[in-house]
Amino acid sequence: MIDRRTCLVGIGLAAAGRSAFGQAGRRLPVVGYVGFATARTDQKFLASFRAGLRALGHVEGGTVVVESRSTEGDVAKGHLLIADLAALPADVFLSPGPAATRAIVRATSVPVVAIALPPSSGDREFYATLARPGGRVTGFSTYGEELSAKRIELLKEALPQAKRIGVLHNATDPTFSAWGEQTIGDAKAQGLQPMRLVLSTPSRVEVAAQIERLRENGGTALIVIRDFLTASLIDDICSLAAQAGIAVVGEQSEYPRAGALISYGPDIPDLFLRAAGYVDRILKGEKVGDLPIQLPAKFELVVNLTTARALGLTIPPSILIRADEVIE
Repeated sequence: MIDRRTCLVGIGLAAAGRSAFGQAGRRLPVVGYVGFATARTDQKFLASFRAGLRALGHVEGGTVVVESRSTEGDVAKGHLLIADLAALPADVFLSPGPAATRAIVRATSVPVVAIALPPSSGDREFYATLARPGGRVTGFSTYGEELSAKRIELLKEALPQAKRIGVLHNATDPTFSAWGEQTIGDAKAQGLQPMRLVLSTPSRVEVAAQIERLRENGGTALIVIRDFLTASLIDDICSLAAQAGIAVVGEQSEYPRAGALISYGPDIPDLFLRAAGYVDRILKGEKVGDLPIQLPAKFELVVNLTTARALGLTIPPSILIRADEVIE
């Protein structure tokens, strides 16, 4: 007897297989994408990637097929979807972050163009050096938490009275745990009292418990490490923190748009736009290991003045004059 999942996967693969053939009957190259966050987040990034493909002359369904899936923070589901896409077969994977990249590398032999790679070659599972990756992974680094000190500076500038702060991160992946540790170290170096807050599931209840811990310990601000779990819980993080009177600082503009106070970090959609160039080169035969890992070229500072007023804060002009976007 065939179980329901096997049946559904078979139907999905058959449909995807049909879409991988052009009108002339020739097989089109397939780009696989499995997002570990939310479909909403994935679609924004994929829109940039598709724009990059179009700029290079690609026509989706005519010269290339993009097969995308989202897991809503479910890691186990992500592993199954990666295996499904590899079986199509996908010719190259576009990966949104370290956790997805690690899963793809371990489960398949398909080349990967990844976003948000760790900036150090300490994790040899990904690449040897930035200039010469040498393996099956290339793409773009977002500096990891190398920008954490800058976010803490902005936090102190906006909340000069802040002492106890939380650092919220995904505890299920070694990269995000390391980024959390670095942020904690940077906070201590700037005279703050950081408190580690961890997530292991995409659960609003878990977020609420961590924020309550911070509030009970006198915390007034929360720095959120970018990862697939925090991305899938962005609305919950921002709304629960607001209820607790806690200011949120994130890495991406999605955070202040969801109610956080400030965000500062690389322009992630721009990296997805640029990733189309690497995917195009790999599909044309270039070796993934020969393509250097690139660094971000655009950074964004976004401030939410509505949130500032709700928290009783006055954002200093020194921040507002530098902001790329001010939400009112």
